[in-house]
Amino acid sequence: MVSRSYSNLLELASGESPAPSFSRVSNRIPRIMTVPGIISDLDDDPSETISTSSISPERIIIVANQLPIRVHRKPDNTKGWIFNWDENSLLLQLKDGLGDENREVIYVGCLKEEIHLNDQEEVSQILLETFKCVPTFLPFDLFTKYYHGFCKQQLWPLFHYMLPLSPDLGGRFNRSLWQAYVSVNKIFADRIMEVINPEDDYVWVHDYHLMVLPTFLRKRFNRVKLGFFLHSPFPSSEIYKTLPIREELLRSLLNSDLIGFHTFDYARHFLSCCGRMLGLSYESKRGYIGLEYYGRTVSIKILPVGIHMGQLQSVLSLPETESKVSDLIKQFHDKERVMLLGVDDMDIFKGISLKLLAMEQLLAQNPEWQGKAVLVQIANPARGRGKDVKEIQSETYATVKRINDSFGKPGYDPVILIDDPLKFYERVAYYAVAECCLVTAVRDGMNLIPYEYVISREGNSRLNSLFGSGEPDPKRSMLVLSEFIGCSPSLSGAVRVNPWNIDAVAEAMVAALEMSDTEKHLRHEKHYKYVSTHDVGYWARSFLQDLERTCKDHSRRRCWGIGFGLSFRVVALDPNFKKLSMEYINSAYKRSKKRAILFDYDGTLMPQSSIDKSPSFETVGILNMLCRDKNNMVIMVSAKRRDTLSNWFSSCEKLGIAAEHGCYLRMERDTEWETCVQIIDCGWKQIAEPVMRLYTETTDGSTIEDRETSLVWCYADADHDFGSCQAKELLDHLESVLANEPVTVKSGQSIVEVKPQGVSKGLVAKRLLNTMQEKGSTPDFVLCIGDDRSDEDMFEVIASSVSGPSMAPNAQVFACTVGKKPSKAKYYLDDASEIVRLMQGLASVSEQAMY
Repeated sequence: MVSRSYSNLLELASGESPAPSFSRVSNRIPRIMTVPGIISDLDDDPSETISTSSISPERIIIVANQLPIRVHRKPDNTKGWIFNWDENSLLLQLKDGLGDENREVIYVGCLKEEIHLNDQEEVSQILLETFKCVPTFLPFDLFTKYYHGFCKQQLWPLFHYMLPLSPDLGGRFNRSLWQAYVSVNKIFADRIMEVINPEDDYVWVHDYHLMVLPTFLRKRFNRVKLGFFLHSPFPSSEIYKTLPIREELLRSLLNSDLIGFHTFDYARHFLSCCGRMLGLSYESKRGYIGLEYYGRTVSIKILPVGIHMGQLQSVLSLPETESKVSDLIKQFHDKERVMLLGVDDMDIFKGISLKLLAMEQLLAQNPEWQGKAVLVQIANPARGRGKDVKEIQSETYATVKRINDSFGKPGYDPVILIDDPLKFYERVAYYAVAECCLVTAVRDGMNLIPYEYVISREGNSRLNSLFGSGEPDPKRSMLVLSEFIGCSPSLSGAVRVNPWNIDAVAEAMVAALEMSDTEKHLRHEKHYKYVSTHDVGYWARSFLQDLERTCKDHSRRRCWGIGFGLSFRVVALDPNFKKLSMEYINSAYKRSKKRAILFDYDGTLMPQSSIDKSPSFETVGILNMLCRDKNNMVIMVSAKRRDTLSNWFSSCEKLGIAAEHGCYLRMERDTEWETCVQIIDCGWKQIAEPVMRLYTETTDGSTIEDRETSLVWCYADADHDFGSCQAKELLDHLESVLANEPVTVKSGQSIVEVKPQGVSKGLVAKRLLNTMQEKGSTPDFVLCIGDDRSDEDMFEVIASSVSGPSMAPNAQVFACTVGKKPSKAKYYLDDASEIVRLMQGLASVSEQAMY
């Protein structure tokens, strides 16, 4: 029997999904895991259903791998559980930081303890009623594959720049672990479905454990208001593209409305991956970065998370904190010893061993600090498990022993390793006493340790009195931070180091110890001002404000889903934009008497990806059939040279051709070429061509196309990021040197083009309509098809001519673009093959009418 969790994966791959239920229950969550991997059906009880209109619109559903809940069995092994809030959870601090009592917050996530199947319904009921938490119950085997397997062995190392070059270095990609990851994300989506009001609620998904969840939610509700924040680093494209399911993850993230990152580097890497692997470009407008993705704007948010100021200050005021600080003062200050502090998880990316080597070098090269400097290293338990964790533990213990054996004295150990779990107030006490905090991680998403240290060093009047100083005493703190952690850019007063450079880290530690009190105070003040104003509440409010801004026009857009499996995405376009029906246009074509037909060539009749751009025998035959109909005037509008087009369509006697975007035009094969605008002297090419040649020589894969009246620099075969960067520079350069020439410089799809002023495909459309009007053949059927930005000029002219004299009253007008995207056209067809079928259908109607 195939489990439901795996069948859901198959269901997603087939593009099918059951119709979602919009009813919700007031007091309980009835859908629970009844058998490992199987979800029971929803028990719809009309008496318990609440109308969605009664739900407050100010509601947020926060989704993360773990709920902000601590779980304990009742004492004396009696049946049942004790639940309470985890005050250290970022998700809980996030809610408190919002400071809006009217905004309801619901949490969806797993519990840290496994709940027996028989207790799951009762636990769901308690957590929903008491804490507004919706637990996601996962079978142990599935959770192990999902969390310890895919998340910790494959995603987490790769996102921290660790490639699985051998089986011992990280986990090689395992398809079964990936399927478990997808299945768990699907289960999360099912739990969200039970509580969501899709028209009003905001959903905020956290971290890499749930990166495909946006696809499941968007598939169920096309207009869901969805934000995603990644708390880990996002690697460069060179690292990320080694992931076998790289496009699936990118497309899933792009099903969010807002994607948040801690630093610009992480966002830049993500945008680069979208450009290189999906061909997407981004724009920055008024300070906001956005990606256009099938008519939807996916916004990018760059803001590091903060700490909960209120919680930390309350812990500083606790009597037990004061007592612990007093003990540490006696242990260090009273013995004239200076504490350097490290607080890290015991994993391979936190750089504990590099920090210890730097401490060893400090003592060896600076004998005056022997007997005075003490490194207290607090090592929290690793979140993952495996061979690498055991290796780092063994290396740490061995290094600490070697340093203490070499430099220790009776009553003095230069390194104190604390690997027992500490309570938060104990950690805060160490912060308050330490003269310097060291964070030497080789890669870390954010790391809030430096923020906590700065606030703890600010202290309060009671703690200051323990140091023998009053309130006026200036506060001091020093930070030595790795360049590779997320908080480093925001703490500009820190001494930044490359943790791999042991010499530099040791020198930074000495500089921090020997820096003047005045300098330490100034750096502390700078950090305190930033950390205290950019707390977790500021971060949460800013993210939600941007999410609301991004989603404000959801209700005004027409949405539908396309694609299968994890390639699913939603197209959001103007309500009047729709797919062109073959039957409808054929019917209108039959009824009409005079017809004007305009179409683009590249990307319309010929796919952009095709290397051989010459028309097929079939295409030429269709065009000839359309042109033989005496009621038709057909013009092909292209950017190509007129000699190329004349050669390709030499057998099309009645076909009108507009070359070089309409600069040249002939209505039939045997007529002379006319010009739609005055052709100027092309002396400007002598200025533009050397500039283009310079960029071609420095941009591998780029080429120059010299047309009669224009010059085109094409970078379709160049590196995506470099080509885009060079194109922007070239555009500015050309605009500068050609400022006094009668030409325009424009960017297009992988091109930068210089052409005479006033030339556009819109002129061709206007010329055709005016010519037919002058001949007394005002069209009652107009068809215009194109695929790129230059074709929008034709659509605009046709739309503005609908009620004018150049068209018959009640004329049938079909402006059609290729692909679903924002356009001035009112219709679309999916690709060039559909355009050819459309033209073939119209040609068949003409052929039948002639015989």
